Amino acid sequence: MNDDRAMTADLINRRTLLRAASISVVALMIPYAQAAMPDEVASAIRELIGDALPRDSGIVLQVPETAENGAVVPVTVLVDSPMTAERHVRAIHLIATKNPTPGIASFQLTPAAGRAQVSMRVRLAESQTLLVFAEHSDGVVSRAAADIKVSVGGCLT
Repeated sequence: MNDDRAMTADLINRRTLLRAASISVVALMIPYAQAAMPDEVASAIRELIGDALPRDSGIVLQVPETAENGAVVPVTVLVDSPMTAERHVRAIHLIATKNPTPGIASFQLTPAAGRAQVSMRVRLAESQTLLVFAEHSDGVVSRAAADIKVSVGGCLT
C-alpha cells in the first residue's frame, strides 16, 4: 500500500514538473510585442493621407491619460464639421506609434452620418502617442495627438 502511495506521489510530482516545463517552453516561444519603427509609422500615415500637410485643429480626442489595460483603451474622436454635402469629413484614421502595426482603425464617413464622431476601444502595446487624422471633403487634413500611458500592454505580436 505504501509503495502505491509513493508511486502515485512520484507520478504527480513528475506530472507537475512536466506541466511546469511545458508552460515555460510555451511562454518562451511567445514573441514580445515589437514597436513599429518611425519609418513604419511615417509610411502608414503616407498610405492613409498621401502627401497632404495636416493641420493641428478641429479634432477633439478623448482618451484616458493612463490606461490600466492596453487591450481595451476607450477612444472617442469628434471632428468639427458641418457634415453637409459641400463640407464634411470623409475619413477618420487612427495611428498607434508603438504598436507592431501602426494603423489601427479607419472610418469612412458621409454627410448622412450627421456628425463626424467615432468611438471605439483600441489595443495599445505600450505607452505611446495616438495620432488621429481627419480627411475633409475639400482636401484639408486635420490632425490631433494624445500621449497615453499604458500599465499593461494589450498586444502580443
